[in-house]
Amino acid sequence: MTLVAGVDSSTQSCKVVVRDAETGAIIRTGRAAHPEGTEVDPAAWWTALLAAIQDAGGLEDVAAIAVAGQQHGMVVLDADGRVIRDALLWNDTRSAPAARDLIAEVGAEEYARRTGSVPVASFTATKLRWLRDAEPENAARVAAVALPHDWLTWRLLGYGSAEGSPLGPVLDALVTDRSDASGTSYWSPADEAYDRELLTLALGHDAVLPRVLAPSAEAGRTVAQPGIPAGLVVGAGAGDNAGAALGLGATAGDAVVSIGTSGTVFAVTDAPARDASGTVAGFASASGEFLPLVATLNAARVLDATARLLAVDHDELGRLALAATPGADGLVLVPYFEGERTPNLPDATASLHGMTLRSTSRENLARASVEGLLCGLADGLDALRANGVAEKRVLLIGGAAQNPAVAAIAAQVFDAPIAVPAPGEYVAGGAAVQAAWALSGSRPGWPLEVTAQPSVDTRPEIRAQYRAATATA
Repeated sequence: MTLVAGVDSSTQSCKVVVRDAETGAIIRTGRAAHPEGTEVDPAAWWTALLAAIQDAGGLEDVAAIAVAGQQHGMVVLDADGRVIRDALLWNDTRSAPAARDLIAEVGAEEYARRTGSVPVASFTATKLRWLRDAEPENAARVAAVALPHDWLTWRLLGYGSAEGSPLGPVLDALVTDRSDASGTSYWSPADEAYDRELLTLALGHDAVLPRVLAPSAEAGRTVAQPGIPAGLVVGAGAGDNAGAALGLGATAGDAVVSIGTSGTVFAVTDAPARDASGTVAGFASASGEFLPLVATLNAARVLDATARLLAVDHDELGRLALAATPGADGLVLVPYFEGERTPNLPDATASLHGMTLRSTSRENLARASVEGLLCGLADGLDALRANGVAEKRVLLIGGAAQNPAVAAIAAQVFDAPIAVPAPGEYVAGGAAVQAAWALSGSRPGWPLEVTAQPSVDTRPEIRAQYRAATATA
């Protein structure tokens, strides 16, 4: 039996999944926590990766590995391979003014034409512009720019600062993949090339950028390090959402709704998307196609906040929500707790609408939190449709998708068939697919287990009152 490992270096934690390369069967798993906050020393990701590998039983019997990770984060390196400052994560919105400045200088339509997307605070280019303006001395030291999964792959291959790696600071050895490169605002999915002019506009000067690998490519082989055996094939890796699509085996006709720290709606398509409104990001997939995507900042943590307010766990929150009627008697939660990315309102706050003596109950508040979360994602599906996506089913994934209330209410919010795959680490699973692909040269076709398919029960009034509330939010 040949084993491969997939890594999901996400916002909150690092997960490692070891699978049978032939059948996809999960052999063992491991996990380690990441620090909280929106800026993190990348060294913490490496420490967590080593801990998660150890928790998964090590890699001594593994033939290949690949790393998927949170998109967009800014890792800046000096000429000696040292991290210049803590990485800004995708959910650090201090770069919102920088995004507006870049759009004013280039134009939304021009950005969409050249990169497939319009910059928002999440994207790497906006964080580089923030660095240029807020920390010019640090910006001047930048010799290379990497994304979280790029940096971890580089470390697996034995590179890094002279003090902390076997092979030292070979910046030209940095690699990435199409999916993660497409979230920078200086790489074109349609042309499959960096746009150096846009990089320079953001950072103030040119810099080394990771070489973009094909989905099946081998990045290299691991070098012996503490916790890392030598000689493992290293795959290209991926951004987290593209990794999830690969792990699900998503194809044309599948729209994926992922409810994690952020909420995303995406689909695999044959043609690139270019949405000058900025609603749909025209990303690339990890399988060679394209991945139009809509992202919201507020997802599972909406339920976390409501559960804390009601002093209940998530199971009880779901029970309360299902005890209320669809529409929650007019109570609507607009869940912009951390600002919002879609719509692009980085400074927005959450708000509760329709409070009356009748509607203000624990049950209705629980239901309003689930409906508000799902309505934002349903708006995202509509935006994908406007850009040519024609879905046959919606795959609902993420920890919150396993709550029966979320699945049941999704069948009332979305006007499409819902399928809930079995709980799983689909981002890490997609990285494992890449590892097996790089090892054998053939993309594996591992089966997908679906555990729930609630009947379509669309209630238009839910989204109608949500639209009315967001118009005044």
